[in-house]
Amino acid sequence: MSPGSEAGRVALVTGAARGIGAATVRALCGRGYRVVAVDSCTGEVPDDLPGVTYALASKDELDALRDEHPDQIVALVADVRDRAALDRAAATAVERFGRIDAAVAAAAVISGGRPLWETPEAHVRALWDVDVMGVWNTAAVTVPRMLAGPDPGGCRFVAVASAAGTRGLFHLSGYGMAKHAVVGLVRGLAADLVGTGATAVAVSPGSTRTSMLSATAGLYGLDDVESFAPSQLTERLIEPAEIAEVIAFCCSRAGGVATGTVIGAEGGFRG
Repeated sequence: MSPGSEAGRVALVTGAARGIGAATVRALCGRGYRVVAVDSCTGEVPDDLPGVTYALASKDELDALRDEHPDQIVALVADVRDRAALDRAAATAVERFGRIDAAVAAAAVISGGRPLWETPEAHVRALWDVDVMGVWNTAAVTVPRMLAGPDPGGCRFVAVASAAGTRGLFHLSGYGMAKHAVVGLVRGLAADLVGTGATAVAVSPGSTRTSMLSATAGLYGLDDVESFAPSQLTERLIEPAEIAEVIAFCCSRAGGVATGTVIGAEGGFRG
């Protein structure tokens, strides 16, 4: 799809400060979208997310992304666990740009490193709150505004799932449970959208070169994320920009052919 072909469309993206979220914002801007880029921007290891042992994205990262396309991006700090804050972000999209055509729920965290029976409940609840309820909240505040907008039939909801959303991975039972739930959420939302023309889909990345993958390496006691490359048929890590291209297609009007399903962008992930 050529840049600019989606000119005039508006998207809201969570988890936007870095990784797949930031790459998605860039890909959408390149196609002419205006984007409300949302991130919690704690910039540190979160005290309120037990089991998450790595620093989350910072406001400086979000601001730097905005500065790449200052005429197209509105950067907002909001935690996906906070429905009211997300609602304000969605309202801002409509106030500033008049509509929302696509929403991308990319915000997530990872924890693990233990078998299920040794995983603390608090770790599982933290994963559920961000990785599942964060997607739920994003859909709840954006979908009604999409359907009330000028082109409801062209509206798209995209959630970032994971290879862990369709299979079990060693010492990641809580994360896998959450990502399986994201897939179920998307399928249910797609069924609810029947007759509107709007769609919902999950995009499932494999091992992608992000801070989350570095954290996963730490959970497995690995020194280098390149150790994950042999787990994919491509025998290399995926770059965030590659996943962003898939997400951008799913956000497009042409992307309406995919709904209620999982789009695999796993590089031939084989576990």
